[in-house]
Amino acid sequence: MPNKPAHYAAIDLGAESGRVVLGSVSDSKLELTELHRFPNGPVRTIDELHWDTLRLWSEMKTGVGKAAQQAGGLKGVGIDTWGVDFGLLGKGDTLLGNPFHYRDARTDGILDKAFGIVPREEIFNHTGIQFMQFNSIFQLLAMRLGGSPLLDIAESFLMMPDLFNFWFTGRKCNEFSNATTTQAYDPRAGKWATDLISKLGIPTKIFGEIVPAGTVLGPMRADVRDEIRCGDVPVIAPATHDTGSAVAAIPASPDKPWVFLSSGTWSLMGMEVDKPIINEQSLKYNYTNEGGVGGTFRFLKNIMGLWLVQECRRTWERAGKAYSYAELADMAAAAKPFVAIIDPDDSSFLAPGDMPARIQAYCKKTGQPTLAEPGEMVRACLESLALVYRWTLERIEECTGRRAEVIHIVGGGSQNRHLSQWAADATGRTVVTGPVEATAAGNVVVQAMATGVLPDIHAARDLIRRSFEVTVYRPGDPAPWDKAYARFQELRA
Repeated sequence: MPNKPAHYAAIDLGAESGRVVLGSVSDSKLELTELHRFPNGPVRTIDELHWDTLRLWSEMKTGVGKAAQQAGGLKGVGIDTWGVDFGLLGKGDTLLGNPFHYRDARTDGILDKAFGIVPREEIFNHTGIQFMQFNSIFQLLAMRLGGSPLLDIAESFLMMPDLFNFWFTGRKCNEFSNATTTQAYDPRAGKWATDLISKLGIPTKIFGEIVPAGTVLGPMRADVRDEIRCGDVPVIAPATHDTGSAVAAIPASPDKPWVFLSSGTWSLMGMEVDKPIINEQSLKYNYTNEGGVGGTFRFLKNIMGLWLVQECRRTWERAGKAYSYAELADMAAAAKPFVAIIDPDDSSFLAPGDMPARIQAYCKKTGQPTLAEPGEMVRACLESLALVYRWTLERIEECTGRRAEVIHIVGGGSQNRHLSQWAADATGRTVVTGPVEATAAGNVVVQAMATGVLPDIHAARDLIRRSFEVTVYRPGDPAPWDKAYARFQELRA
């Protein structure tokens, strides 16, 4: 560990916003300072949803320049983003079209079409990944079946962080943790699932080198370095999938079995394992095996998360009623419990739009009372999310044969104290929340490992424990939650 702090820039892109965080690693602690924040979200062009990729690139450069100036020099720069989305490069490394947003409608109905080509069981056996219509391989299949000319002229497939890393360094490669989200990677073989890719009519030549989390990709391109005046600095691939970075920063004690819950637009709940779990059980429950730091895997379930609340808030704001997330959480706490229960993962909630109307329609369809007030609706969303956590935890323990004593919640959703308490109540387990900035913290500590400032993940997590406060929630009366859980299971039956 250094006597003087080692400074790193962590670029963390989420579905709602992006930011550049300066991480300073010293002997005693990790300090994080947010220097640049910018909005993110889908951009609609006629009937398509895209990411505003060039604006994101410009914002990232601005943030790194600020970090370099404040720190007086950086020891590394690392990027993490969401999974599944990608860019295609053609001749001369030209970006072919603007990358699509994963909620674009082009993959509606794609799973049934894929299973008509390759059976569901065979796809899972090759990849061990949860079936979601927007996984990269299904986006590529939608392009093929839709007659897109881009696949025929594409030369390189790069996930979103890989694309930005290429623009920063000139090196084309795919980082392991994000590559596993594609459902085009074979975790047991440790390479792209080329047989599966070929059967789906997707060109295998576009899939390139896979590198592990913690790889030093190389120096920043001179033109970028000169533009943002950051000096000589290496670009490092942390766990470029944001959940992989967040899990690297879990302040877990090694003597207590635990599960993680990365809480934000999506909730990703799982257990860190040494080898992927690919069998009839994990297929039955539609679980996933995503890559992590040090060659580990995250056996987890993707849950719709706070997306429903976020979309409700946007709808109310458009109608002239602006609420902060803190206000909505307090309104939910004051509302009557268990008026209605919903399944947050119902397909009707996937796309952007009028979420309150969709929730009302779901309640009507399932014979439940309507939710008249925002507080009632948000409470139903949060209580139902806590019930999903219980269902998910039970399946994790069944598949791994390990009982978890603690649920570690990290990410922005960990700030919702009501949801954290309800998660403890619903599951009957102790919940520990924090750090809120787990993704940025994990990004930084993996960079520190790559540059020799930290020796391994154990030292990194020890540093996290010393650096951030956590909040502990104990479970309360289980009776009302047991009753609600029985109703929830009927809805999912």
